[in-house]
Amino acid sequence: MPTVIEVKNLKKNYGELAAVNDISFFVEKGEVFGLLGENGAGKTTTLEIIEGLRKATAGDISVLGFNVKNNISQIKERIGVQLQSSAYYKFLKLYEILELFGNFYHKKVNADELFAMVGLTSKAGQYIDALSGGQKQRFSIVASLVNNPEIVFLDEPTTGLDPVGRRNTWDIISQIKAQGKTIMLTTHYMEEAEILCDRVAIMEKGRIIAMDKTHKLIEQAEHPFRIEFILEKDKPEIIGALKERCHLEECDIEKLPGKEAHYEMKIKTQQDLNSAVGFLQKENPASLTVGRASLEDVFIELTGKTIKETETQENNA
Repeated sequence: MPTVIEVKNLKKNYGELAAVNDISFFVEKGEVFGLLGENGAGKTTTLEIIEGLRKATAGDISVLGFNVKNNISQIKERIGVQLQSSAYYKFLKLYEILELFGNFYHKKVNADELFAMVGLTSKAGQYIDALSGGQKQRFSIVASLVNNPEIVFLDEPTTGLDPVGRRNTWDIISQIKAQGKTIMLTTHYMEEAEILCDRVAIMEKGRIIAMDKTHKLIEQAEHPFRIEFILEKDKPEIIGALKERCHLEECDIEKLPGKEAHYEMKIKTQQDLNSAVGFLQKENPASLTVGRASLEDVFIELTGKTIKETETQENNA
């Protein structure tokens, strides 16, 4: 697929702080590309530089064949941007806001079609303050589509939403991709990145520390396989026998909090997975779940911490 965004050796400094520290990547036409990382990793800064909202300290960026430094007007005609926090005219109804935005691009907006896409048809004649948080987020996405952009930038599109609102937003993003548009988004939700993104770049402290297709990153996890099981009662001899079936450095068994005999086993090889599953099935466990590693596991292996831990550390700083 042709490349529609190319970033080379991008840097953004604020005094001695390197918010973005010499990163390079590309985005192909029609894919969903995600920047994944905790707050302060440099995701939003990177996105805003590509969108032309901030100036880079160094590096080269091209969008749809245009250099961001010299051709930002041509680029803005062909991209749609949803910011982390958006402000709209409170004295205009929603359909009037979309029509106004369309006039900026000299395009007639099919507001009915856009509202139907995000389930806001009944809200078209209302004001922005009448919407719930999830509805406002959906409206901010649809507002980024008024010019029928080729590339849509979404900056943490589901932050602050409840699980239902988050999944509704995922459906909208999938619809946008189905239209053939390219999507670049930022998120610190691992599950969101795993579900939506074709490729992700994991950022930490302004650098890209890993980048690939989501499933390939997961395959590179130290323990790509998982078994979660619950025994009828705790039997140390069963756990001991499981450990004997694979080298200790190849498998990791952890007792989970809560239930008395609830365990998770992390496994490196398919052979050890098959052996452990066969053994456990003979013990008639109360529950047995076999799965694979996730992006959360990869992130923890790369950074040594979870997103929640980093956010807690920031809040306590």
